[in-house]
Amino acid sequence: MNARDKKFMTAGIIIALIIAVLAPFLASPNPDGLESTAEKVMPNPETEPVLESPLPDYTLPALGDSPFGGVVSMVIGTILVLAIAYGVGAVFRGRKAAGEEGGEE
Repeated sequence: MNARDKKFMTAGIIIALIIAVLAPFLASPNPDGLESTAEKVMPNPETEPVLESPLPDYTLPALGDSPFGGVVSMVIGTILVLAIAYGVGAVFRGRKAAGEEGGEE
């Protein structure tokens, strides 16, 4: 990776983290479209979730419903998504390199 790409990646990560920090303070308290529709269709849902969310409603259970909990959960989520994307990219980069090496006959 050249210096220009590193600067671009660093800037992208910084922007993503800034958005993660500001999002809890800028978010609307009203439910989003999917949540609103679900409430209209099933006013009293009796189903239990298949899996419990590690960060339910963008909060940390230990911190309650405070904006700080939202900030921490958004930063954790952002870092996890970036790490997963990097890992997937590394796997595909490895496959591409292996395919190029094996194809030289």
